[in-house]
Amino acid sequence: MRITSILAVALSTSAIVAATPVLAQTEEQAEEAKALTYPETKTVDVVEEQFGEAIADPYRWLENDVREDADVAAWVAAQNSVTDAYLATLDGREPLAASMTALFDYDEIEPPVEAGGKYFYERKSGGQNQAILYVRDGKDGEERVLIDPAGWSEDGATALAEWKPSSDGSLLVYAVQDGGSDWRTLKVINVATGEIMKDSVEWVKFSDLAWMPANSGFLYSRFPEPEEGAAFQSLNKNHTVYMHMIGKEQSRDIKVYETPDQPELSHTATVTSDKEWVVITSSSGTDDRYEITLVKVDANEIEPRKLITGFDHNWSLIDGVGDTLYFVTNKDAPRLRVMKTDVSAENPEWVEIVPEHVATIDDAVLVGNTLAVDYIDDAKSRLELFAVDGTPKGVVDLPGLGQVKGLDGSAKASSGYFAFESYNRPATIYSFADAGAPTVWAQPDVPFDPESITVSQRFYESKDGTKIPMFLVHKKDLDLSEGAPTLLYGYGGFNISVLPGYSEPKMAWIKAGGVYASANLRGGGEYGKEWHDGGRLQNKQNVFDDFIAAGEYLIAEGITPKDGLAIEGRSNGGLLVGAVMNQRPDLFTTGHAAVGVMDMLRFDRFTAGRYWVDDYGYPNKEADFRKLLSYSPYHNIKDGTDYPALIVSTADTDDRVVPGHSFKYTARLQALNTGNKPHLIRIETRAGHGSGKPTDKLIEEYSDIYGFMADAVGLEIAD
Repeated sequence: MRITSILAVALSTSAIVAATPVLAQTEEQAEEAKALTYPETKTVDVVEEQFGEAIADPYRWLENDVREDADVAAWVAAQNSVTDAYLATLDGREPLAASMTALFDYDEIEPPVEAGGKYFYERKSGGQNQAILYVRDGKDGEERVLIDPAGWSEDGATALAEWKPSSDGSLLVYAVQDGGSDWRTLKVINVATGEIMKDSVEWVKFSDLAWMPANSGFLYSRFPEPEEGAAFQSLNKNHTVYMHMIGKEQSRDIKVYETPDQPELSHTATVTSDKEWVVITSSSGTDDRYEITLVKVDANEIEPRKLITGFDHNWSLIDGVGDTLYFVTNKDAPRLRVMKTDVSAENPEWVEIVPEHVATIDDAVLVGNTLAVDYIDDAKSRLELFAVDGTPKGVVDLPGLGQVKGLDGSAKASSGYFAFESYNRPATIYSFADAGAPTVWAQPDVPFDPESITVSQRFYESKDGTKIPMFLVHKKDLDLSEGAPTLLYGYGGFNISVLPGYSEPKMAWIKAGGVYASANLRGGGEYGKEWHDGGRLQNKQNVFDDFIAAGEYLIAEGITPKDGLAIEGRSNGGLLVGAVMNQRPDLFTTGHAAVGVMDMLRFDRFTAGRYWVDDYGYPNKEADFRKLLSYSPYHNIKDGTDYPALIVSTADTDDRVVPGHSFKYTARLQALNTGNKPHLIRIETRAGHGSGKPTDKLIEEYSDIYGFMADAVGLEIAD
């Protein structure tokens, strides 16, 4: 159970052929490429009046699906040609690619899931594009490959996504993700024989997977099949929970729960580990406010009954034991608490098990009779154990400043598992039971010494005096008093907490002598509801102020020279980069805006964009419109102002934040008088919002992007 919601991930298909990269250039050709003549982008006469404001949108045509519109496809090819030619002039790309290739050369392992005495887990070894799913018979049994996606596509861009074994471990349902898409196709495999069964389920998106008793079938969530040609842009509505019966055609799947009178709602279903209750969680957006509906598993008919109504609070199921269900909630507890209720009662009452703490609950699981609660304590993890009545059983001894991920267990299990990682070390997998120290289940042999990298935390003041945490990561022997090129990362939204985590591309930047900084901006979930509310809706400017203050702090403290500050953000963080570039172009030297939400007046018209009104507001409501217009990156580019060097990245198949956002923003940035520094866009093919991207594409992408920013800030990349 993960308590925070998620904005970012992916999409699919292919129709664009990127321009062939320039591998070698003469000096004259290099100078010509650096001169940067951008492709000419046509404009259209689109002006719409909103609340008395005339809103021009001359690049509206770039919203069209690149797979369906030849003009957009030609624009993409022309932009990639200019970008490829420029990137080919940069000396740092090849050494960065070599460094990243070496850094990816280790075994990346996920925590195991136990079912019927079998242990299922993913592992991706150096050189592999996609993770492989393995199974062991017994905790220490010999592993064997169960699912290897390596042969699913020629370009390695078809990935294994979500999966779930049946309770006895004999069957496993898994999702196939093609080209980074949010759409999934579900398949079923016989664990003993490796046979792929005939079951196939299409148009699955934003779904949990849950097995019914006796392996009779599984629950999943899907949208209606979209109209021809609209799969990657049309709004997602009428999410429905279905039950697929093993061996049957999808057309015979049974509707378990839908809300046709409220088509904007999303629904996901899980089943308690003892198979007593189906628990359906419904939401209207990305804010963690849910309704909970119950269905008795052994009932003769599907009879949903409401347990929680109103969409007022976060209610996240931990597990159930008989008729007792355990939840994490922020009802009367902004930093969350654990409660239980007996759902057999006519009017179930709620009993507090673990009260609210100064730290924020991020995750919780039952492991037998032990409740494991993962807290965010000043933007880093703390894991504590309790008896089921709430009696403390001790704090788990974690190996330093970092993040607990993949906390897994159930009321039927005797052991739980989690991964622990930090900025200077990939995930190590631990097993735990009751109190006492966790034991290592799997530990990677990484291609560098983690102790050679320093991770520290500082606090700085934002514009309004709020204290903001920030992590600094650099080589231990780097003298910070002399200043070094610094890459500052931020997100700041959707209640998502940015905790210490390992990244091979960022480690390549650090090993080259740069500093990596990560600021825990308001809008995230690091300090509970108040922190989230402090950076959304009418308070969204606080996020930009927090990030700008981080940059000012890094320069004022001498950590980075004034001309040495690079910034990066993805998705909602891409919006962040675009907004602060407009507000303080003098502060930053270069930036990377990845898969960003750039047109704040039209974000709610495509795919999953309608969910984001919880954080951004409604463009058709005047107060929200005026706030959105005040910071929308596309609408606030300043003509006649010198902008930092900027690289925008997106993908042709991103159906989370459609690429039209990045296309329109880049076109306007290039067309206006924004100085002589490069303003480029890198458009990947057969890649979505981020998930499922093969390793070779990640290395190509980040050697390009970090090579671009390293060149701008003067970070020398040694061969």
